[in-house]
Amino acid sequence: MADRRIVGIAMVQDEDVFVEQAVRNVLDFCDELIVSDHRSRDETPRILGRLADERPDKIRLRRVGRAGEANELLRPYVGEDVWVFGVDGDELFEPDRLAALRLRLLAGELAEWYLVKGNVLHCDELDAAAGTAAGWLAPPSRSITKLFNFAALDRWEGRAVEHLYGGERTFRPGYSDETIYYLRGDYEWANSPFRCLHVCFLRRSSRQSAGLRARRSVIERTGIPRPRRAAGRVRELLGHPPESEWKLAKYRQGPRVEVDDVAGFVDSPR
Repeated sequence: MADRRIVGIAMVQDEDVFVEQAVRNVLDFCDELIVSDHRSRDETPRILGRLADERPDKIRLRRVGRAGEANELLRPYVGEDVWVFGVDGDELFEPDRLAALRLRLLAGELAEWYLVKGNVLHCDELDAAAGTAAGWLAPPSRSITKLFNFAALDRWEGRAVEHLYGGERTFRPGYSDETIYYLRGDYEWANSPFRCLHVCFLRRSSRQSAGLRARRSVIERTGIPRPRRAAGRVRELLGHPPESEWKLAKYRQGPRVEVDDVAGFVDSPR
């Protein structure tokens, strides 16, 4: 257990509404947290700087000009007995359940898997005071949690698109891109040991247009043809950025549900 570690990485851009909560919620879960700011123009850099000053023992703050640069910060851990935990600025986890999961991971549980996918509520309504939220569950929607066993990797090279996507990977024997444990097979939202309140359909930045339902991701913005990308940039400058049709399709599958057990996501210890 002494040699096994959990390294978190948060790559954020314009996330000043929820990013402090997102970071605080995972600090005790991680032995180290790399926080990578990708050209934020709202209050995100100031918030991250304050958090890094508070916890220099845990937080390593970096600023990147291209999203894929953050992947290079993780490459020293390839092949090591390290779980890499990706958390975005719109992903809230529960410190209590993460604490229990941490003990399991450090004891060697789940080491046969390359990736663990947790349960998720893609949220379009949140009442922090009441501890209630509404949105779409994964499953049947897509899970977005990122808990990677880097001991499964032999190498990771090439140009990455984001911190945990792109480039060229090769695996050690017994592992592959399909060595994934989906908790949905054994747990529902209420009893899952690893669940995320994904506030992707809420306003995430003070700069964000109030009418925008879902922001495009870096992969969406860079993966479209250049003329469409330029048109989207013009719309953004005019205050009407294009929505993420991909998120609206993938994260809103099944019935919209309401849950009343999310107080642990928004009451992080200080």
